[in-house]
This record gives sequence, structure tokens and C-alpha cells, in this order.
Amino acid sequence: MIINKKISTTALDLGKGLIHLLFPRLCEGCRKPLIATEELICLSCEEYISRTNYHHLKNNETTLRLSGRVVFQHATSFAYFTNQSLLQHLIHGLKYKGKQHNGMFLGKELGKQLLDEQWNVNAIIPVPLHKKKFAKRGFNQSEYIAEGVAEIMNLPIITNAVVRNRFTETQTDKTREQRIENVANAFSVKNASLVNGKHLLLIDDVLTTGATLESCALALLSVPNVTVSIATVGIAN
Repeated sequence: MIINKKISTTALDLGKGLIHLLFPRLCEGCRKPLIATEELICLSCEEYISRTNYHHLKNNETTLRLSGRVVFQHATSFAYFTNQSLLQHLIHGLKYKGKQHNGMFLGKELGKQLLDEQWNVNAIIPVPLHKKKFAKRGFNQSEYIAEGVAEIMNLPIITNAVVRNRFTETQTDKTREQRIENVANAFSVKNASLVNGKHLLLIDDVLTTGATLESCALALLSVPNVTVSIATVGIAN
């Protein structure tokens, strides 16, 4: 039995090696083959993701951008989202090319930052899409990011508590005032019992003005005894 097990394991390893040879996993950054310990991007390309390390700072840029607009416990962003950056490439691949594994990877990286912060969060809420946009895209990119965070932090994800009521125009190229007006009262809570009394971690892809996160957080805070923390993968200039 032991000999057979060794033979079986060896055959399995050979099979994996052959698959990797014929269909190598390629880095999403430089397109070079990944080694076994690398996930999505190679170690060289990881250096091109500019981590903010905001999770160590109480008064970071993410908190300052949201302060005075909505009551929250903590807020952070994983990395700087700049034009032509690797992070922009990964998020655009997620949103517009259906590369859901990009979202999972980025969510895990965000989760690793939050794991030891003792935010005492009870559940994760990904910012929802309107049903029309969901139908067009086929998925919600924030849910894949949330799945990555949840895997690292061992937290449940709640996707059916808050909904996006209005189909809003894209926030791209809008001014701060236009963004705020565009998403004002765009969200509501339909299953308050799912979030009542919980500390919720609200997850989105990129923070710009914070208008969408503000509107979603305000809807959640309308439920008794709810507290909110906020985390995004990227923060734009």
C-alpha cells in the first residue's frame, strides 16, 4: 500500500509538472511564467504595487477623505491607484475583462493587511451593483475582492442585505460634486435583520471621492446598532 501511494503521488506530481510545462501560469504583470509559490503576479512585479500601509495609520488619507461625511470606525486602502500602474491593470482586468481571479488575489492581499488589526468586524459587505449593471457585466467585482478578504480573515460575506436602488451613471470623469449627487440615496437596506447589531466591513475596489461608499454606508447606518468600517483595494489621486 505504501509503495502504491508513493507511485501515485509521483505520477500526480509528474502530471502537474507536465500541465505546467504545456500550460504555464503567466504573471498578470510581465507575462513571464510563475513559479509554484507565486500567485497571479511574480515577485518582481509585486514591487510595482505601491502599498499604502494605511492600516497602521489612524489618520490616513482614506479616513481623511471620508471624515465628516459618514460615521465609521476604521478605514484603509491597500495600494495607490495611479494611471498606467500595475494595480490599475489588475483592477481593469477584473472589471472589464472578467478576470475574477484578479479580485480574489487583491482581496487576499488586503485581507493580510487587516488580519492583525483587531477591528473586530462581524461580516463583510461588498458594495452592490444595480441589477442592470450586474446583468451587463455578469458579476460584481467587489464581491470577488470581498471573497479574498473573507478567505484570509475567516469572515462571512453578506450580499443580500443592501441593494442599489437607482441605476447611476459611471462615476468616471465626474467632478466631486457630480459624483456625490449621482449616488445620493442610491442604496437601501432590504434585510435589516442580517446586519442589525453588527460591525460591518464595507468593501469596494477603488476610492476616489468616496461618494459611493458614503451613500452605501449611510444606508447601512440607518439600521439600529450597526457600525461600519471601510476598506478598498485602491485609492486614486
